[in-house]
Amino acid sequence: KVFFIVTDHFGFSKLIVTDLDKVADFYKSVFGLTEMVRVDSDVGGREISEIMFNPTAEGAATFVLFKFHDQHAPSSSETISGFQTGDVVALIERAKSAGGKVVAPVRDMPEHGVKVAFIEDVEGHLIEVVELISGGH
Repeated sequence: KVFFIVTDHFGFSKLIVTDLDKVADFYKSVFGLTEMVRVDSDVGGREISEIMFNPTAEGAATFVLFKFHDQHAPSSSETISGFQTGDVVALIERAKSAGGKVVAPVRDMPEHGVKVAFIEDVEGHLIEVVELISGGH
């Protein structure tokens, strides 16, 4: 017999959007995300659609785009998504090419071992992008 021990852990994050395909295209082109599955269902009587993306690293959480069909304007300040990258400057260029906007340019924070910037996706959702550098904690 094989026994699995289930522990509580963070498994996924769902970002509520209005234009599911447009926002999905942004995250695919900027972050290289790939679709795992699309789901059409309902939550509390509200029709929904969602796209679940494959984790980007071993043991990483799943990123999900979630659309309520009866909601016509997103709330762009409900969460901040965080993505790590090996080249924050190149990522920002991809974001701008995909219709995103730079909110705070790259800032070196050697005391934390990172370079950090903030961008917005095509619906105005805030994203923190971080590049790890040597010399920090």
